[in-house]
Amino acid sequence: MVRSLLLAIVAALTLAACAWMHGRNPPEVSLAGVEPSAAGESTASQSFEARVQLKLRVQNPNDTAIDFNGVTVELDVQGKSLASGLSNQSGTVPPFGEAMITVPVTVSMWGMANQALGLLSGKNISKISYEMRGKLNDTRNGSLPFKSEGTLNVADLVGGG
Repeated sequence: MVRSLLLAIVAALTLAACAWMHGRNPPEVSLAGVEPSAAGESTASQSFEARVQLKLRVQNPNDTAIDFNGVTVELDVQGKSLASGLSNQSGTVPPFGEAMITVPVTVSMWGMANQALGLLSGKNISKISYEMRGKLNDTRNGSLPFKSEGTLNVADLVGGG
């Protein structure tokens, strides 16, 4: 009888937790910028990869703060994998607020070469599409997945503005 009561309590708590999480919106994460990594991060052993910093703008559309202690990210360009990385950065995204997170990512030279060949294939490409996905580790609620996509204007990238 005690066992049945414990199972009923656990089931009720699980349902309540699921109902609470369903009312919570995922964070909105967008690519705010890309910067070169610090000079100290490059070594001769990394000759087949490059390191850059992705600046992510994280917006919290909920009425409770997101206290996070880690983030992972994967970046695809033109439908092909280009970069991935993770950070143990921690902080808080306030309710109905935003925060900037910088994540170091690794870009494979083979991936860059593949992207360059795709761009040089004779097609007149004026815009480059990207998709970014990952997880923000909320210390109270576990992993919060995110996904973002957009396009970059090639003229802005080549012409500097």
